[in-house]
Amino acid sequence: MTNKATNDAGGDVKQGEVSSKYRMYVLAILTLVYAFNFIDRQIIGILSPMIKADLGLDDAQLGWLKGIYFALLYTFVGIPIAWLADKYSRVNIVAISLTLWSGFTALSGLATSYFQLAIARIGVGIGEAGGSPPSHSMISDLFPKDKRASALSIYSLGIPFGIMFAFFATAFLTKGGSADWRVVMISVGLPGVVLALLLKLTVKEPVRGGDNEKANLETVPFNQAIKALLTIPSWWGMCIGISFGSFGNYAISTWMIDFFVRAHPDFSFFNLLIIMGISNGTAYAAGVWIGGALVDKWGKKNKKAYGLVPAAMLMVGAPAFYMALQVGSPILSLVLLTVLLFTSGAYLGPSFALAQTLAPVRVRAMSTALFFFVLNIIALGGGPTFIGILSNMLSDSYGEVESLRMALSWLVVPYILSILAFYWTSRRVNRDWEIAEQRNG
Repeated sequence: MTNKATNDAGGDVKQGEVSSKYRMYVLAILTLVYAFNFIDRQIIGILSPMIKADLGLDDAQLGWLKGIYFALLYTFVGIPIAWLADKYSRVNIVAISLTLWSGFTALSGLATSYFQLAIARIGVGIGEAGGSPPSHSMISDLFPKDKRASALSIYSLGIPFGIMFAFFATAFLTKGGSADWRVVMISVGLPGVVLALLLKLTVKEPVRGGDNEKANLETVPFNQAIKALLTIPSWWGMCIGISFGSFGNYAISTWMIDFFVRAHPDFSFFNLLIIMGISNGTAYAAGVWIGGALVDKWGKKNKKAYGLVPAAMLMVGAPAFYMALQVGSPILSLVLLTVLLFTSGAYLGPSFALAQTLAPVRVRAMSTALFFFVLNIIALGGGPTFIGILSNMLSDSYGEVESLRMALSWLVVPYILSILAFYWTSRRVNRDWEIAEQRNG
């Protein structure tokens, strides 16, 4: 069978035919793309207090902007894009998608009404749908399965580094009132278009299945691809675990700035942004990397590590987050929040690696897309929106500070569900791993 992606990219690249430097270069470029994904995703949560004041919005409207408006088409468009990525050039798909979401982020800065901003956020979501599924698939073809969790953990560093850059960019662009939220949107959006061009010109399409000549590379019909993934129990366990964990993380990342501005009004906004940026770029990044490295090492002896490491980490992080909402000191609150950032980062690499390893080779992009479909309907669409609606419902009775504190406190529940799902997965992953090895070779 002719590999259409090979023809589109002008040449195929096997694991054994590329240098380690090139392999790491591709990983670095894709990680940078993922960082821009989260810069453009996170920026609205950071700018939230300014947007609220400028456009006269309530918490419910902000919740819709941060959550469901972005997530709805992002989630549903991801499935057909992944189907295309399992057939055609993944490099082209990622480059086009990056151009789209970066362009719509810049256009967000031109919005003068709630409706215009909502349309722009929907556009960002459509673009970002084509980022991770093809990227995960390419990384899995460039790295062997015993190094895949580490590679995907490095890729996942795009999340904390992207969030860190978004905080830093907002801090310095708005320092002293020299720029408003619209300038920030435009400034962080446009560079992504340049990165898309660099990706297209310097990265070649990896061959499907890496060096595994026995892998089945026949095109899998859409319905069969979905059916194959739905019959893998531990695939579902990791998917539910990361979904409920990310329900909390997405809600926190889009609402904690609002919470700190309201609960600690005397604390410097500039310093808050810098501290949050550093916390994400260090503690969260360290958690992401350590989670993948630990699972790769422990997982060689016991595949249960894929579920046990995330569960154990969250058992520390969830109580720390709850206490961060209750303490009166802003510094202590930020320290406790940093504990959550470190521990919650640990589930990313193991979850994404298992989604790729357990999937048939030819449906790896579809595996990630379906993973993200469930993840984002629950987490990205639900987390920020739930907090905004609940806070708005409670505000008349408790005021804006306490209503948001109470709403955020409910996030302990999805964290508990996440812990249970990861533990459940640890008890079933060994058998599913053996089946995947027999199927994929």
